[in-house]
Amino acid sequence: MTTLPPPATELSADEARRLALRAQGFLGAPDRRAGVRGVLRHLGAVQLDTISVLARSHELVPYARLGAVGRRTVDDAYWTDTHAFEYWSHAACILPIEEWPHFAFRRRAYRNRPHWNHHLPDGDYDRVVKQLRTEGPLTATDLGGAKKTSEWWDWSGTKVAVERALMYGEVVCVERRGWKRVYDLAERAVPAALLHDDLDDTECLRRLVQLAGQSLGVGTRADIADYHRLKAEQVDAVIADSGLVPVTVQGWGRPAWADPAALETPPRGRHRTTLLSPFDSLIWERARTERIFGFTHRLEAYVPKQKRVHGYFAMPVLAGGRLVGRVDPAREGRTLVAKQVTLAGRKAAPAVAQALVEAASWVDCTDVRVERVETPELREPLTRELARLLA
Repeated sequence: MTTLPPPATELSADEARRLALRAQGFLGAPDRRAGVRGVLRHLGAVQLDTISVLARSHELVPYARLGAVGRRTVDDAYWTDTHAFEYWSHAACILPIEEWPHFAFRRRAYRNRPHWNHHLPDGDYDRVVKQLRTEGPLTATDLGGAKKTSEWWDWSGTKVAVERALMYGEVVCVERRGWKRVYDLAERAVPAALLHDDLDDTECLRRLVQLAGQSLGVGTRADIADYHRLKAEQVDAVIADSGLVPVTVQGWGRPAWADPAALETPPRGRHRTTLLSPFDSLIWERARTERIFGFTHRLEAYVPKQKRVHGYFAMPVLAGGRLVGRVDPAREGRTLVAKQVTLAGRKAAPAVAQALVEAASWVDCTDVRVERVETPELREPLTRELARLLA
């Protein structure tokens, strides 16, 4: 590992928080001209997830930054004109098409992988690729069926083959249709100038570390590694050549690196007030969220109902650059239901009410109903503020 120079900059915890907010698109005027595509390029990765309460997470991410952008507009922005592709990054993510070359290291690793959880029947891989060549783009159902039985993970040979081809980079997911992946050959879907694996592993990692640092503003090695799920030793091997600069952050207790461009001007501007998807890249890493915001967040969708503390899909509320509460939402007709609300204090009520009303309007709800407030004495200021905003 290359010896790094000592940190030349010391940041306060608040300065680091503001750098992170700006880097993630929550501080300053949003770039509405660039729109959803601009958000994707800025973040470098938008996580996908099957859960849909108010909307799916990949819709909630641009909404949180841009406001009430149309949900059809979101999907069109991602998937038309070969703007994006889906691949394994932080998790299953939508990625800007410009990043295709940077994941050559991961495609090579998959091609060299000796063991898989699913058996690939002889001939299925070639058959699927041939069918996509002559008939694509196609879903797994179009190709012959995704599952052998009703069990979610009991994939058919067709599904195993097309997913293996996706991991290898011979096939690309070019859109989601009714949440099903639509596959096509990479040679058709990826622009010719980008369709290559020319970058060696070191250069792929260097670029991804640099991009992660830019998207985070400032982060520890663990933060940077987590952004695209790199290994710590992979980050260590390239961070000295990534263009990121060592900094110290008061209270962090560990080395950090920052985007030098982010350090040139102090973060200023208007803060967003919004509900956040638990899969939003501002908060998707729990340790970082606790370190920056002093806010412990855990997705409880996969926790048994009787053990949940804040609810199935509790969404943190961002206001004034702080996380001031959380809401577990649902919908009943045209009513947004706040099944459970947690407020940081009485002063948080107006911001939480604003976030609820704006989210309701975005998903075409005309009313908001609060069922449970964790601190009962805060129910009255919250409902009073909601009544004012809905009047």
